[in-house]
Amino acid sequence: MAEEKKLFKVTIDNITIEVEPGTSILNAARKIGGDVVPPAMCYYSKLKDSGGKCRTCLVRVAAGSTADPRPMPKLVASCRTNVMDGMIVENITSPAVQEARKGVVEFLLINHPLDCPICDQAGECHLQDLSYEHGAESTRYEFNRRTFKKHDLGPYIQLHMTRCILCYRCVFTADQVTNKRVHGVLDRGDHSEIATYIEKNLNNDFIGNVIDVCPVGALTDKTFRFKNRVWFTKPVDAHRNCDKCCGEVQLWMRGDEVFRVTARKDEYGEIKDSSKGSTGWICNECRFEKKNASDWVIEGLSNISRHSVISQGKYPGLVKPNETVVEVMNGHAPRLMMNIHSVSEVNKPEIELSKIAGPAHSSDFNSNNA
Repeated sequence: MAEEKKLFKVTIDNITIEVEPGTSILNAARKIGGDVVPPAMCYYSKLKDSGGKCRTCLVRVAAGSTADPRPMPKLVASCRTNVMDGMIVENITSPAVQEARKGVVEFLLINHPLDCPICDQAGECHLQDLSYEHGAESTRYEFNRRTFKKHDLGPYIQLHMTRCILCYRCVFTADQVTNKRVHGVLDRGDHSEIATYIEKNLNNDFIGNVIDVCPVGALTDKTFRFKNRVWFTKPVDAHRNCDKCCGEVQLWMRGDEVFRVTARKDEYGEIKDSSKGSTGWICNECRFEKKNASDWVIEGLSNISRHSVISQGKYPGLVKPNETVVEVMNGHAPRLMMNIHSVSEVNKPEIELSKIAGPAHSSDFNSNNA
């Protein structure tokens, strides 16, 4: 008879749970869920050796274990600290943790530009959520913010180094998911930046996944750049037969147009496992080249469980009421008084914004271009 595996009891914010030995405090908290879970900007469960860089997941260990109940002298990173039997952890119940997290957020925002109004990551940015929940009202930083020379990473990926928080997720993704990494972190200290040492394009078949793992707007999709706001689009689950990847994606649609394609994510912003059991990384062909709804088998509206504006106005199973105008008018259909497109030169219905290469300009709607 197989020997029963021993489980460790750990108490996080007065909630006790049993987990396997070797489980980190962060993953133990995720088994509980809710506000007990510390935020994480650099840790990614699908990427080996990630974590320990952003310090946003700091917690207080009030008791190390049953065998040694002494508290740890300093706050610890929950993503890199494993639980012990009888450990007691404080997260939202500790004022020291809340104050430390506020300081960490302030450091992350020191050089971060106020790009939210024009950033494509707005609405699904983890740094936005973090600063809203744990940040200060204003900054005390009075010096010039750092700037970087722009690097061209190819036709698909846009790099904004001023927004980067050096979480290293994109480096780990290129190392572990693609067959060749050509970018990394160059220089040291406040001069550190994500770049290629020799100017090269990121053109590996799976390099587009660095966009999905980036917690901020440092790496964005050039094919979606300035096209739309995520909360105006509708995320739906879809799949196709692909010989390179799992083919299970999330389409971001507005009407019948597919504005972008991403991997499916869970409530922590991490890529879900596919139905085949492997991590749901997707290839560049699925991400950048399959932008027609006819390319996909649409399964239905995605379940957006993360507290985000993306989920506003999207209700699965919604039944629209029947139109009553015809009944009120004794069977007569309403007449169209004026077609706005006949008097307006803007946003012509025959021009699909998602098909325009790059951001839309007024010249795209000129009569001679229609």
